[in-house]
Parts: sequence; structure tokens; C-alpha cells
Amino acid sequence: MDRKRENMTDYYLAFDVGGTTIKYGLVDKNLNISHTGKVATEKNKDGHILKMLKKVTSQFKNEYHLIGIGVSTAGIVGKNGEIAYAGPTILDYRGTPIKAELEKDFNLHTNVVNDVDAALLGEKLAGNAKGYTSIYCVALGTGIGGAYYEAGKMFSGAHGTANNIGWTLYDVKTKTNFEQRASTLSLQAKLAPLGIDPIEGFKRAKTGSSQEKKIIADWSLEVAEGLSNILLLFDPEVLIIGGAVSKQGDYLKELLEKQLKKILPPNLCKTKIKMASLGNKAQLYGAIEKFFD
Repeated sequence: MDRKRENMTDYYLAFDVGGTTIKYGLVDKNLNISHTGKVATEKNKDGHILKMLKKVTSQFKNEYHLIGIGVSTAGIVGKNGEIAYAGPTILDYRGTPIKAELEKDFNLHTNVVNDVDAALLGEKLAGNAKGYTSIYCVALGTGIGGAYYEAGKMFSGAHGTANNIGWTLYDVKTKTNFEQRASTLSLQAKLAPLGIDPIEGFKRAKTGSSQEKKIIADWSLEVAEGLSNILLLFDPEVLIIGGAVSKQGDYLKELLEKQLKKILPPNLCKTKIKMASLGNKAQLYGAIEKFFD
């Protein structure tokens, strides 16, 4: 018997395209993720990313009943599901017509969304932002990105370049922006003289080690300065903190809330702060969130 006929469950194929890897998995209508894997981007040499999206899709389509494709990706996504802008970490990515190519080759509805937007949408679909209608998400990692959802849609500005919060708060004296002072890369640099990484730094801080505690507190104040602008400008119902550092859970949440009290006017901002709950699955869920509207 044809194996494809044995696997007639409806699936969405979700991708998460990053700077170094393309993660993927099948998502069923009950939001179960299975058959996950990853392949290298090869820095997009010779259009490698689009080639891999097609190759993986072809393999899954031959064995499973696909009803849609979702792609979360680094870069700014244009109105037609193409890459409108991409940074230097992914070579020759700008202009890649992901949606058009996948729909042409596989005759499946395809949704393409920026990876930070996808993180927010994933948390809205299946995580800690579920049930909220006004959501801001901040992805804290080697860089800092933002995404805003309000009144049933994502807001990315007239030219699609809004929420680039990492480039805000430029300081002319130090010649640094918010991202350079508050990313996890910045925290890593501050902990480097101690010979430890952020994971170990948080571990020691939680056990009361004063040196690591102070370094993380100072870093969290830098983070809070950026978050305060978001709260004052957008006043979302919930602010989701994403990125690997979100695994620090209540410890980081309470620390940020404490630092925000030093910055914000008393009793003005009512936004709830929550840590992202889906980890690496957030972008996969976000890639296919549109199919569940």
C-alpha cells in the first residue's frame, strides 16, 4: 500500500529559517508537532535556503497529506511573502520569493512571516499569550527584536520596518544602542571575566552569589529601559519576553518588574509581563498560526 495513503492525517508543514539552520516539523490540527528536524542554511550559498525548503517539502508531500506550509524567517517579509530585507548574516537572501515559489511548486497555501512576529503568533496560538488581543513580544538573544499584535493583526509600520527596537535608545557618548547594551551577547561579555556564560551566571545569581547577581541586575536594568518605552508607547495587555533567556522564568520576570518600577511613573502601566513558554517551538507554531484564524 502507498505509504502516503496510510498517513491521511491533515498536516501543516512548518519551517523556521534562522541564520545557520532551518528547523522544520509537521503540525496537526490539534497543534501536535512531530517529525521535527533541521538542516544547515549553508549561509544561503547559491540560494540554498529556498532549495532546502523545496526539498524538505517534496519529501514530506510524498509521504504525508499536507494542507498548508508556514515559514518563519529572519529578515523583513514583504506583502507577497518575499524577503524584502535581510541582514548580512544571510547572503543574497533579499528578494527571495518564498511564498510564490512554494505555492507554484506544490500548489499549497503558504504563509511567510518574520521570525519575531512568528514567536509572538506562536505564543498567541499555543503559549502564554493565548487569549490576549493586545500583545507585544520582545525577543532577547544575540540581538533584540520586537513584534506587536493589536486588534486582530500584526503592526509593522507603513514600510514594514517598525519594531526594530534593538536599534533604539542610541547613546552618543558610548556610541551604542539598546541591542548592544541589553542583548544576551552583552550579558555574556559582562560575565566573561568570570569565565562563565549567562546560563551559569543565572544559576549562581539564584543561589545568592553577589558578583553574578550584580552583573545580571545591571544588565536587567538596561533591558528594562527598553521595555519601559514599549509599555509607555503601546500599553499592551501583555508583554512576552522571548529568546533562550526566557527559560529563567520567574526569576527574570520578577527582576525586570523590579527594575521597571525604578523607571516608570508609579501605578501607570498595567501591562502583564510573561516569559515565553514554547521555546524553539514558538516560531513553528507562529509560521502556521494564520491557518487557525
